[in-house]
Parts: sequence; C-alpha cells; structure tokens
Amino acid sequence: MVHYENPKVVAGCIPEWGDRILMCRRAIEPRYGKWTLPAGYLENGETVVEAAKRETYEEAGARVEKLIPYALLNLTFVSQVYVMLRGSLVDGECKPGHESLEVRLMPEDEIPWDEIAFSSIRQTLSGYFRDRRANRFPFHMWDVLPGR
Repeated sequence: MVHYENPKVVAGCIPEWGDRILMCRRAIEPRYGKWTLPAGYLENGETVVEAAKRETYEEAGARVEKLIPYALLNLTFVSQVYVMLRGSLVDGECKPGHESLEVRLMPEDEIPWDEIAFSSIRQTLSGYFRDRRANRFPFHMWDVLPGR
C-alpha cells in the first residue's frame, strides 16, 4: 500500500461590490477575531469555483457569481495551495455564518491591515488593490513565506 501525503487545496474569493470587498472576522481558530477573505478547503468532488462559492455563502451568507481566477499562492511551509478568485456579489447581501463573528463590505481605506488573519490573505489583498488602482487584473502566482 502506498500512502501519499499531498498538499491541501484552499479555494477562496475576493467578493466585490462596487468599490468594496467582503471581509469576514473569524469566529474560529486559528486566528480567532482576525479578518480574512472567505476561503476554505476544497472538498472531494468539488471544483475550485464551487468551493469558493460555497465558502463565501457559509462564512458570509453571500452569493457570488462571475468568478475568475486571480492568484495561486504556494504555502509550502504548511503544505497548502491557495486558489483565489475574484467574484461579484449577486445582491450585496451578507451576514455572518457560523465561522464568522462579523462580515463587512470594506473599501480599501478601511481594510484592517494589522488585523489580517493570514499572510496569504495579506498578499492577495495587497496585489488586488494594486491591480485595481492600475485597472488591470493579471493572474498571479506567489510563494508565501512563513511570517509574512
């Protein structure tokens, strides 16, 4: 019998509503009380788009559409690969799910940079707002280092 230990795939979303994005404050560990984008592990039999939509609904009670790939992040130090997609909120409605203390639509100047839960999310947000100011969204591939 061969036993493989492979990285976990995390699918996440940057839910857009006008000039704001949907952020979630975590109600679970790790990083309880810190802010993040909706994201979670891909389930068996699920596509990345399906997972990003599911996580956005579970964590923020929000529906997204028109998801397009934005970034792939390699987190080799925790054996994870993040696939982040941009998506449009269907109606701007959101409410905390069981994994979120609160959810909020935030413009760039309200992002709580010192309270971001994970370095992968900080990297995604930094790139996203830089790209938005340039009005172009190329696909990115980043290696995330521990503690960054």
